[in-house]
Order: sequence, then structure tokens, then C-alpha cells
Amino acid sequence: MYRLTVVYDEPADKKAFDRRYTDEHVPLVKASPGLVSFQLSHPQGGTPYLVAELFWHSEDAFNAWAATPEGGEVGNHAEGCGTTFTTYTGDVAEV
Repeated sequence: MYRLTVVYDEPADKKAFDRRYTDEHVPLVKASPGLVSFQLSHPQGGTPYLVAELFWHSEDAFNAWAATPEGGEVGNHAEGCGTTFTTYTGDVAEV
């Protein structure tokens, strides 16, 4: 498995962020070609505000998605959701 983790900072307007993220961004992500799993969490105890984890079967599958118009649309939309974020990618290993 290959994972994209997106760590969202606390937005100035949480209600607006939540509405835009839930109503607009989530459907875009769910329509991503090759996406195996999509998970969200709100960590307790402060920042970050939201963590999104997206999984593909392989790095090649992720790279293929990232090169599609849908992949570009997801990235561009995330930038307009109302807060900053950091992304991490990498293989996931069972231990």
C-alpha cells in the first residue's frame, strides 16, 4: 500500500472549512481513480485540526492518479478550503 497523508492546520473559520471540505472536497477525493481507502480524523489535544489519509495499492498507482486531471483538481481544491496543510507520502508496511 502507498499512502498520502494530508495534515490540515486549524482554520480561522472552522464551520466554513468543515462545510467546504465535507460538501465539496470529500466527493472529489472519493472519485479519485485507483483510490483504495480514504480516512479522516480530528486528533484530540490541539493541532492539527484534521488528518486525511488516502491509500493506493502502489506508488505507481498513486503517481498515475496524481498525473490525472482529477488528481490536479483535488490538490487545487484543497488549497481553497480555507487553511494551510502539509502532505506526506510513502509506502505503508505491516509490522
